[in-house]
Amino acid sequence: MENEAMAINWLAVFAGAIVAFIFGAIWYHPKVMGAKWAAGSGLDMSKISGTPVFAMAAQALALFLLALVVGITATTDALFTAIFAILAVGVHVVSAGAFLQKSAAALAIDFGYLFLSGAIMIIAQGIF
Repeated sequence: MENEAMAINWLAVFAGAIVAFIFGAIWYHPKVMGAKWAAGSGLDMSKISGTPVFAMAAQALALFLLALVVGITATTDALFTAIFAILAVGVHVVSAGAFLQKSAAALAIDFGYLFLSGAIMIIAQGIF
């Protein structure tokens, strides 16, 4: 187990998680996908005050954990495992959103963000 932890490309894990987090800030910006996502999620952005610190911290942790999964699968040449993990997380988020009765557009925006974040993480493994 120790050798496997040493084989993980930690720079790529952290870079993938950080870039995916920044990508999320752009993706969910009101001028990109944010306004359509908020409307489809039943949110009135004018009524939201302050920064959602807990949500952002949870998102950062989730992205790090997903990047770690991608990093672990990169050490064993198991790219399909990483892709299936990314798809599983995306479908899980869509299912939770469907229970909350989000619109199809909001569900697609959420899934797209997770799928593209996973792609960023895989690319980071290839670059670093």
